[in-house]
Amino acid sequence: MNGLNKLLAGAAIVAVAGVATLAHAADDVRLRLNWMYYGSHAGFAYGKDKGFYKDAGINLDIRSGNGSSSAHRLVANGDSQFAYGSCGSMVNLASKGAALISVGVIDAMGTDAVLVRPETGVKTVKDLKGKKILTTANAGVNTFFPIVLKTGGLAESDVTLVNVAEGALVSSYLQGAGDTVGMLGGLDDKPAEIKAAGGAAPVGLAYSEYGVHQVGYCMTTTKDMVKNKSDLVKRFMQATIKSYAETMKNPDAAIAAMADVVGGTMADDKGKAQARAVLDVTLSVLISPSNKDKKIGLNVPSDWDDMVALMKQYNDLDPKADAKTFYTNDFVN
Repeated sequence: MNGLNKLLAGAAIVAVAGVATLAHAADDVRLRLNWMYYGSHAGFAYGKDKGFYKDAGINLDIRSGNGSSSAHRLVANGDSQFAYGSCGSMVNLASKGAALISVGVIDAMGTDAVLVRPETGVKTVKDLKGKKILTTANAGVNTFFPIVLKTGGLAESDVTLVNVAEGALVSSYLQGAGDTVGMLGGLDDKPAEIKAAGGAAPVGLAYSEYGVHQVGYCMTTTKDMVKNKSDLVKRFMQATIKSYAETMKNPDAAIAAMADVVGGTMADDKGKAQARAVLDVTLSVLISPSNKDKKIGLNVPSDWDDMVALMKQYNDLDPKADAKTFYTNDFVN
């Protein structure tokens, strides 16, 4: 082979190698969380730490959020490819034109509740009449609160919601800021946070006790992603399902992986214990009772039908809305 042919052959090998490298390059994916890291998110950190996303050809970037609605909006506007957030919040946005869809669920059941300080004497929703309750503007827990009030015998005007920043929610609750008696929050994370901050265990008025049977937290993406990058969506969901399946087997290891990412107080023994308490609640609602095959991530049609029916009745959702348009199981089967 003469010099020119050797040069051309070498160039061809380099070109082929370059194409092969590009073909196997990992996809950059940003996952937007509903809030700053807490125990429920440990599965994502564990999956990244164990290389499950990397094995799926995904370079995962996990970002904190500022409420479920905000997280879903960041997916809708292209900032992030996926979000973990309230399914009810996602339905609200999708029904108003956002091209969003659930490609799987992690918290298959809702843990939303009204949390009140025990010394206030509030024991039922009816006791909230004339009271003030703390919340955060973009929180998914706000979505079904009007339903809780109505089924509890109150009008929305009977209770005043006071918005504060997420970072100030628990401290404001403990102080009774603005003459508030409690807060809206999840039974998964907030009681543990309250107790860690020195407060007494709150009285929890679970939304489920007031007729709210909801799908919990969705893995949301855009309909464009589902249509044009279905392979990526499939790989992401399979890695996520594996991550939470392994988290069920090794919850302490998942908490340790998250602590390594977050650092600070979450990395000390107290922080890990709090995160583990939160994760235990999430793992307890990972599978819906209606999910007969016990498949992680499954959007259970009957659960979605129930939630959408509630939203039509109480949240002014379009009466013609079809629950099936808000989710797909193509990527969890």
